[in-house]
Amino acid sequence: MIELRACIDVEDLDKAIAFYTQTFGLKPGRRDGSAWAELLGATSPIDLLARPAGSPSSPGASSVRDYRRHWTSVHLDFTVTDLDAVVQRAQAAGATLDRGIQEQKWGRMANLADPFGNGFCLLEFRGRGYDEIAGS
Repeated sequence: MIELRACIDVEDLDKAIAFYTQTFGLKPGRRDGSAWAELLGATSPIDLLARPAGSPSSPGASSVRDYRRHWTSVHLDFTVTDLDAVVQRAQAAGATLDRGIQEQKWGRMANLADPFGNGFCLLEFRGRGYDEIAGS
């Protein structure tokens, strides 16, 4: 079985730990000083990786890390049971609401960004969730 771990680059490890624990109720796991922290309590561990703005995004890459709001082809979706409450907690902890709550056939969602510009979605399933739109 493959274990999935989500890794999120952040500029300030303590600020990121505070954001993700306050917003989602995650708990700190292992930590390596100011370089890395593991958060537990989701279906997969989340690793916060402290990387300074302006550092190379990967070895040999010409692009550098920029913590303004940015687009990426991969993002995290967090399923929650009370979307309104989690949106409020996220904003209070420093998130930006990119797009307000939207009603979908399968439930509701909101698009946000963490304090480091990383986009994520909050999903609140209703009825059969994604099975409401899946072909039978």
